[in-house]
Amino acid sequence: MPKFVIEREIAGAGKLTPAELKAISQKSCGVLSSMGPSVQWVHSYVTADKIFCIYHAADESLVRRHAELGGFPANKITRVTTIIDPATAE
Repeated sequence: MPKFVIEREIAGAGKLTPAELKAISQKSCGVLSSMGPSVQWVHSYVTADKIFCIYHAADESLVRRHAELGGFPANKITRVTTIIDPATAE
């Protein structure tokens, strides 16, 4: 399944409490559960004012629909074409 990076602009994201992050995660998981296996959340990176989420999805429209149903911003959705890491240099 294709992989996507979702950039979510959320002012003060880095200051969200563990309880707030838990609530956001629970909301996301609930929406994903209702959408079926064609869209899956892998993990997210929280920075000062953004959250970068990694998803597997059949297509971008499912990622966008998840954001709409969950009330989450999806300021930029980018499909990953290739993954590189230090082993790529060998």
